[in-house]
Amino acid sequence: MEKVSIMIDGKKLTVPSFYTVLEASKEAGIKIPTLCYLKDINEIGACRMCVVEIEGARSLQAACVYPVSEGLKVRTNTPLVRESRRVTLELILSNHDRKCLTCVRSRNCELQALSEELNVEEIRFEGGRESLPVDQVSPSIVRDPNKCVLCRRCVSMCRNIQTVSVIETNDRGFKTTVGPAFELSLNDVPCTNCGQCIIVCPVGALREKDDTDRVWEAIADEDMHVVVQTAPAIRVALGEEFGEPIGTRVTGRMVSALKSMGFDGVFDTDTAADLTILEEGTELIERIRNNGKLPLVTSCSPGWIKFCEHEFPDFLDNLSSCKSPHEMFGAVFKSYYARKKGIDPSKIFVVSIMPCTAKKFEAGRPELSAGGYADVDAVLTTRELARMIKESGIDFKNLENGTFDDPMGEASGAGVIFGATGGVMEAALRTVKEILTGETFDEIEYNEVRGTRGIKEAVIEIGDLKLKAAVVHGLGNARKLFNKIRDGEEYHFIEVMACPGGCVNGGGQPIQSSFVKSVMNIAKTRARAIYDEDESLIIRKSHENENVKKLYSEFFDSPGSHKAHEYLHTHYEKRENYPV
Repeated sequence: MEKVSIMIDGKKLTVPSFYTVLEASKEAGIKIPTLCYLKDINEIGACRMCVVEIEGARSLQAACVYPVSEGLKVRTNTPLVRESRRVTLELILSNHDRKCLTCVRSRNCELQALSEELNVEEIRFEGGRESLPVDQVSPSIVRDPNKCVLCRRCVSMCRNIQTVSVIETNDRGFKTTVGPAFELSLNDVPCTNCGQCIIVCPVGALREKDDTDRVWEAIADEDMHVVVQTAPAIRVALGEEFGEPIGTRVTGRMVSALKSMGFDGVFDTDTAADLTILEEGTELIERIRNNGKLPLVTSCSPGWIKFCEHEFPDFLDNLSSCKSPHEMFGAVFKSYYARKKGIDPSKIFVVSIMPCTAKKFEAGRPELSAGGYADVDAVLTTRELARMIKESGIDFKNLENGTFDDPMGEASGAGVIFGATGGVMEAALRTVKEILTGETFDEIEYNEVRGTRGIKEAVIEIGDLKLKAAVVHGLGNARKLFNKIRDGEEYHFIEVMACPGGCVNGGGQPIQSSFVKSVMNIAKTRARAIYDEDESLIIRKSHENENVKKLYSEFFDSPGSHKAHEYLHTHYEKRENYPV
């Protein structure tokens, strides 16, 4: 690796020749403020907050895009630099909706943090602010252009990483806005509701549609039986909202908090994930044995499903007909559980705590209502749950560990790893291999499908079958993979997750400052905690879950049965990108 010698603020450094001044400064322990910068996603030098003095340069330069070179001399803390940054920040603030006390990002806002760090006590400029309409039509995402700082992070994420491209910069100069073309709502364009735009937004210009009031109303209604389920990725992220390190497992305390909030039952979506594996695994086996449509493609990720409906409708028959785990859970509760407890299904209110904003859209799909009622009534993100816990006055850090309720309270490690990219594939392989061969295996880790590479491929030997599998996360990577299949590449089984890193990095997860870590490093840390929980459990295969076995013996008969298809399976249809 070629290296160069440079000097920053009088400190001599030797750094890789491909570094920028910002990267070199960070390595030297010198913090340069940024706003638009997001490593590997948005490196465009648009906000000008990171300007520095370069010896020999006629003007200040943006450190995030300025390359190092041999003998380069940089100064990051001169009066000119400080004043330039402060003026830039005041100009941004002059045109910003500064209702910080009522903003969902208060105390987790990069603009707010910069104002404190740069000692901005007054704003010398009065912007000609106009009040722009807030887009609240989407069931998943609220877009508030009055808070937008034009950093373009969301644009880069949507266009370059997810390749959905429904958000762009519109107009010019002082009239510039960021949003869909022709001032359309996010609900009227092929947005997948993945929420990755929210995760990268440094302010409150993008946020999830808040459903906490609906849930509080349901809990307060004495006629309603309100149950809640939590996805596997919640337990390794919720703690971050209470100041705990990234990846801290808080499963037991999360359960205790939910019980304190007044839910009539607290359950684990992981149990429904085990149920999904039995259904999806059976579907895969039947397609392989009967020369069915291959590859079979997972259907757990609603962002991916909507992307497929818009962009790859020729693969709709390849999608597994299985509902996603939380939707299966809802169907089970409004059928099996309702009959067992003698409760009218119309009086059961199912709440899903999900890492995913697209689950909000998914819950409203008319095809997900097996018994004539929506399988899931409300979806809350990890962030919304944290706000409800705080609103309840619960001392989360000092809670004792609680346990999930039965019959959906016992899950296998296979159900837990659904939260990480590759987890659904690995969980399925643990079960499918044993069913196809009739043997029991102690070695059940499939490391070839783990990790954060965008596209992972593996050939798994199952008896005489060499099963060719692929795992992909991030919609841009999904586009690459499915274009390869269109060109003739063949697979048996594919897992797709819409969000980079999988559910642990879903659009509803805690938002970490860009100063902390890169997006993928956050995903890796949370995923490691997911695998740790899997390894700590006695039962690690979905088909060994006794609660799932009981569901089949008492209600669904067998995986893939007529009754199972009635309640646990669904279908999808092609969507127009811009319907007339």
